[in-house]
Amino acid sequence: MAIEVPVEHVLLVAAALFLLGLLGVLVRRNIIFLLMSLEVMMNSAGLAFIAAGAKWGAPDGQIMFMLILALAAAEVAVALGLVLQISRRFDTLDVDAASELNG
Repeated sequence: MAIEVPVEHVLLVAAALFLLGLLGVLVRRNIIFLLMSLEVMMNSAGLAFIAAGAKWGAPDGQIMFMLILALAAAEVAVALGLVLQISRRFDTLDVDAASELNG
């Protein structure tokens, strides 16, 4: 016997996760916490797509979630390279140190 969760409840959880991630992006100065907050925001958007796809019975939400997962994997790969470079160059993970990078 399956338990059905109303779509409105899932969307409220997705909105709360998105706001939590946005708050983390705006408040934190550490690059690792900033990246984790971005991941929370992307996963909340994926949850909203899954809920909408389930409501309308279409696989579009799952397809969009797979696209979000691929984007998250690419973001992590690039971001970890930047984190390593900033950590080696400035001996800190403070976001303000990245403003001193010269191209």
